[in-house]
Amino acid sequence: MKFDIVVIGSGPGGYVAAIRAAQLGKKVAIVEKAELGGICLNWGCIPTKALLKSAQVFKYFNHAEEFGFNKPSDLTYEFGNIVQRSRGVADTMSKGVQFLMKKNKIEVIKGEAKVRPGKKVMVKGDDGVSNEISADHIIIATGGRSRELPALPQDGKKVIGYREALVLPEQPKSMIVVGSGAIGVEFAHFYHTLGVDVTIVEFLPRIVPVEDEDVSKQLEKSFKKAGIKIMTSSEVTAVDTSGNGVKATIKTAKGEETLEADIVLSAVGVVANIENIGLEDVGIQTERGKIKINDYCQTNVAGYYAIGDVVHGQDLAHLASAQAILCVEKIAGEHVEPIDFNNVPGCTYCSPEIASVGYTEAKAKEAGYEIKVGKFPFSANGKAVANGSKDGFVKVIFDAKYGEFLGCHMVGDGVTEMIAEAVVARKLETTAHELMKSIHPHPTMSEAIMEAVEDAYGHSIHI
Repeated sequence: MKFDIVVIGSGPGGYVAAIRAAQLGKKVAIVEKAELGGICLNWGCIPTKALLKSAQVFKYFNHAEEFGFNKPSDLTYEFGNIVQRSRGVADTMSKGVQFLMKKNKIEVIKGEAKVRPGKKVMVKGDDGVSNEISADHIIIATGGRSRELPALPQDGKKVIGYREALVLPEQPKSMIVVGSGAIGVEFAHFYHTLGVDVTIVEFLPRIVPVEDEDVSKQLEKSFKKAGIKIMTSSEVTAVDTSGNGVKATIKTAKGEETLEADIVLSAVGVVANIENIGLEDVGIQTERGKIKINDYCQTNVAGYYAIGDVVHGQDLAHLASAQAILCVEKIAGEHVEPIDFNNVPGCTYCSPEIASVGYTEAKAKEAGYEIKVGKFPFSANGKAVANGSKDGFVKVIFDAKYGEFLGCHMVGDGVTEMIAEAVVARKLETTAHELMKSIHPHPTMSEAIMEAVEDAYGHSIHI
């Protein structure tokens, strides 16, 4: 079988690449060994958000008195039903990708793929039979999986990764979450909201360490107020699963201590799926566990490309999709611009949510900028107060000399729906003056962006 483009992997990078290629008139095949939609739709972004929505509903019920309702009787639930709803949402989205494949006349080939020299792909089907297909262009989008630490081997039962955390057969009474990136804090929030005793163990000095320091401090404050225990500058050095639960040995600044829990969730990052896919046979270069590419997702071997979690950059679904479109449009001969990795937003869906783009305050200073910083608390925002969501703030960073919008960092209820304004503003090289003079609707949470900018330039009205 001969195609114009073959895509390996059907996650947010792979299926988007296939659809865009088909739109541009290419004959396209996509190879997938599991469910269409990849990890994001089936075992990541989407089912996780479904779980978090259930947690939000439960949280609203338990705080009904704050909104003027009489104290309700206890709400009961079946943990399995919450998990089942999440799986149903994932299944719906996966079927949506199946529909898009048919709509765009994309050949879906089930099986495990290996790239071969001469722009070929060998696909081993479920029946064990291998078939060779060829293409003018081959895009590798095989994604990533949960990283395992030597001291924290995952058995899938007592020491688990994010995949098992989505479908636990029963709700644990206690959980240790190792790692406080997006995956760690989202699951910590979900399980804690349902009544699980949760402890977060973070190796670095603060949780969500890639975020602005003020955001980290706010999330830690909010989590501790909610009852989540947090151990920073701490490391799990050993786990004992021989008993009913798990005993974890934690190395801290004060010495060693032992924590006991039903489950340990290892959320220490993602590793790229680049093993056993034929890279060495083709001569495709890798670097620090990822495939090496140029600004247009081209590898060192002509006709082979890579996108998403298998290449360096943030491991984010929306970045994989952006790379997919850039890669395919470059193949088709269209004019494309390299991705600005400093303008890729990051979102974390715990409570309060986190959303950010661009330089943190510390990174801006490290880069040599003289900066202006503005901050507006949601405790002074009418919509946030009315919503009962006063925790958090919007923080903006500008270059003091030229007014360049360097970064925006938010923590609060619903901020993941607000960050796109900052992304577009930075893309258009919008100035602080233009942001301040753009009328924001009242009452909305988004007003906090305008008011944070006003604060940076000494024009603040409400603080």
